Amino acid sequence: MLAHATADKMTAMHLTAMAEAFQRQLGSPQFTDLSFEDRVGMLIDSEWTAREQRKLRRRLRTANLRRQASLEDIDWQSPRRGLDRAVVQSLATCAWIAEHRNLILIGPTGIGKSWLAEAFAERACRSGYAAYCVRAPRLFRELHVARGDGSYLRVLARLAKIDLVAIDDLGLAPLTSPERHDLLEVLEDRTERASTLITSQVPLKAWHEVIGEPTLADAICDRLVHNAYVIDLQGPSLRDPAIRERGATAPRSEAGPTEGPEPPPPKPPGSRKRA
Repeated sequence: MLAHATADKMTAMHLTAMAEAFQRQLGSPQFTDLSFEDRVGMLIDSEWTAREQRKLRRRLRTANLRRQASLEDIDWQSPRRGLDRAVVQSLATCAWIAEHRNLILIGPTGIGKSWLAEAFAERACRSGYAAYCVRAPRLFRELHVARGDGSYLRVLARLAKIDLVAIDDLGLAPLTSPERHDLLEVLEDRTERASTLITSQVPLKAWHEVIGEPTLADAICDRLVHNAYVIDLQGPSLRDPAIRERGATAPRSEAGPTEGPEPPPPKPPGSRKRA
């Protein structure tokens, strides 16, 4: 009776995984030879693992991922289009997120920029960081609506708290005046505090023209580009049926020109964890 009461108290304290592990230990003779410390440690490990898995599921859900993208799924044996394996593996440590640096993926339509952006966001979530993926037009629409209903500052504050914001398809059309100001506000809150990932079909040298208004363009690029790793993808669209037939369903790219600063050496991500 005492054992069942103990399990019930664990459940009442929301230690569900620990209660389940406790009951497994009671019902299995294989645990009887273990020391008290080992058995308690196993109970705590069960609860800790369950909580970490719930946090991960919550981070992945909040990240707004639309694809089953993972850096492990890059096929390095296929013909490649601008990805350096050493650079990707270094960025996969998420040290750049711990250092509050940015990442820019440039390339033509269909090359796999969005897939790769979500793969980096997925890795960030698995490394304990909060991430959020959004297409640039939807982000600007959300901020436009927020300005109208009075929640603009709250939306900016929410974005500022996210470790990695991935903005997809920036510059599909020249930015309007409100969009330029919104983008600057988002980046200003994140500069040297959090990381931003941008995908764009527009080469960096043409960003001023797409952003418009030279003063704001300078301010945006200063906050975004100068602290960023830049990967320039080249090649045909992966949506081409001929490419698909060869199994190129994700960005399969050969070491090619990558701009920006040298990537950090592989090292574990920062110790900061997000729920």
